[in-house]
Amino acid sequence: MDPTAPLILTLQLDERSFAFFDAQRRRYFPPKQNFIPAHLTLFHHLPGEHLAAIEHDIETCASALPPFALDVTGLRSLGRGVAYTLKATELADMRRRLALRWNDWLRPQDRQNHQPHVTIQNKVDPTQARALMKELSDSFQPFQAEAVGLELWWYRGGPWEKVRHFQFSR
Repeated sequence: MDPTAPLILTLQLDERSFAFFDAQRRRYFPPKQNFIPAHLTLFHHLPGEHLAAIEHDIETCASALPPFALDVTGLRSLGRGVAYTLKATELADMRRRLALRWNDWLRPQDRQNHQPHVTIQNKVDPTQARALMKELSDSFQPFQAEAVGLELWWYRGGPWEKVRHFQFSR
């Protein structure tokens, strides 16, 4: 096990919402490239050599935050795919606090303005992506999901390996 491999932090959704997004991902994502379940990434590349400090910060954050509602506001084109867009003040505040804490460790991708989304299709021909975007947009109705925790993962080039789950306080 490489302790310097990058870490990924994702938001854990309630079971019903996760089941919906994961079914969409299994349906529309190219099967040979779909190694991981549906997810909302908060940070794409945290330094594995700082695992203990990162776990401590996430534990502190999660234990102080109750579950909260997320508005699923629409769909977003990724050019070669489609994602659902999500929004919540609590999510933006939590991510901002963690980004400030980890500022020295963040790579450019994680320094950008965070646009929360769940990707259900990627790595397809743009024509196919546009067709799915139109199909889903025509019947889209905003709905709510619930954030219930955080999940930390190792990224070692293939399927992600779960490090730990952090439940929000109840």
